[in-house]
Amino acid sequence: MTQAAKYKPPRWSALDRVNTLMAKLVVALVAIHGLSRREARHLLLTDLDLAHGRLTVRRELKHTVYLDELTHTLAADWLRERHRCWPQTTNPYLLVSQQTVADDRLPPVSTMVINDIFRPLGLSPSKLRQDRILDEARHTADPVHLMRVFGIAAETAMKYIYDAHPERRSVLWR
Repeated sequence: MTQAAKYKPPRWSALDRVNTLMAKLVVALVAIHGLSRREARHLLLTDLDLAHGRLTVRRELKHTVYLDELTHTLAADWLRERHRCWPQTTNPYLLVSQQTVADDRLPPVSTMVINDIFRPLGLSPSKLRQDRILDEARHTADPVHLMRVFGIAAETAMKYIYDAHPERRSVLWR
């Protein structure tokens, strides 16, 4: 076997640095689709439509996320794992933990569970979400695109556009 055949590239992706299927799904939802920690925690099983590759995020105005292939695969894998581990749970949330499946109140996973996923990455979910939206704004100067992809308000989209493209900020004459 040659030296080149033995070489494995370094692991750098945030997805490579988390261990569980649920953690991988959460990281993908934040890093790819720009969901907030709260939005990820409160997703219901019924919000996920794998057959059509969609996820409904409930906000003031409902937002539809169209899943990329990676997130679709992670969501399908998580659903199988969730059912394998807790086939009898009635907890309606997509993300569950050993504690929430045993709790009669059927709560979503805690903020601490989500924070624990991101702590080893040295990131917060909100910072990763902001970085993702800013990265998309760098690739497009179209606020409508940001509004559609991330379900953000026009004012928020413009802030990201101005941060990514400061030269586009209009200057008022005095």
